[in-house]
Amino acid sequence: MSHDFGGTLLPVILPCCAPTRRHAETLLSSQAASAKRLRVAHGSTENMILLDGGRFLMGSEGPDTIAADGEGPIRNVLLDSYYLDRYPVTNESFHDFVRNTGYETEAEKFGWSFVFAGHLDEDSNTSGRVNGLRWWLKIDGADWRHPEGPDTSLANKETFPVVHVSWTDAAAFAAWAGKRLPTEAEWEFAARAGFEQKRFPWGDDLTPDNQHLCNIWQGEFPYLDTGEDGYAGVAPVDAFPPNRFGFYTITGNVWEWCSDWFSPDHHEMATRVNPIGPLSGKARAMRGGSYLCHASYCNRYRVSARTANTPDSSTTNIGFRCARDK
Repeated sequence: MSHDFGGTLLPVILPCCAPTRRHAETLLSSQAASAKRLRVAHGSTENMILLDGGRFLMGSEGPDTIAADGEGPIRNVLLDSYYLDRYPVTNESFHDFVRNTGYETEAEKFGWSFVFAGHLDEDSNTSGRVNGLRWWLKIDGADWRHPEGPDTSLANKETFPVVHVSWTDAAAFAAWAGKRLPTEAEWEFAARAGFEQKRFPWGDDLTPDNQHLCNIWQGEFPYLDTGEDGYAGVAPVDAFPPNRFGFYTITGNVWEWCSDWFSPDHHEMATRVNPIGPLSGKARAMRGGSYLCHASYCNRYRVSARTANTPDSSTTNIGFRCARDK
């Protein structure tokens, strides 16, 4: 299929491969105060991994870092022990949540969500494209049950990560499960898996021994994804080997919401003990990159990379995993 990536344009604010549902205002974060640490320790620990915490070097100042995102400076961070989901939350798990609570996602309330144009037929019902990110389409009827629009379904995708979930949706699921969303520091500690200051959860080489270890874009973005890693789109949560700590698809596949409000410079002044981000903001942090990340455009599939989106935004490449305290 082919797309000219033209048409009615919608605004985009944040510089990443996941478009924004609403305009985001500039976050002023000169204050050093952090949000209150949320402690949750009553949810099930099934399919969670207990991490002993401790000190690690967070952030990066390497040549491929994105300074405007606030990846640096490298800082020594201390974390308490915590649990983190082994896998991103799946369609099956999210269905259990909705079935038990009657929860309606923000995409369902709005009546639309963002879908990558390359995964749609040319006659798909779109009501706009995103200015600056023309490969994103606003699709009426797209939501977690209908990832590419109202005529699509989750058939045979029970173990795929749930997508079209906003930060608000992810936080609601976590609360129902007796858990919470991880902080950026907790997410990065888990993703690094003890490899200090390496680019990826397994080291510095993206494809060691020519082996693909994550689901990102191969080919010419955004026109051709060759799927050399086995997937030209979202993959099951266990599609690739886990990192050394046991976490699956923590790099690539889908972006993962974190609890922190996003700031490019707050961490330069904030506490180094269980850091949790500024008191307030306009966008929430996301980590890990997605199947749409490509070195020529968005190399945010590195463990130190970060971006953000407004809490009500949803796309085909944003998901989440949960944390809880020991």
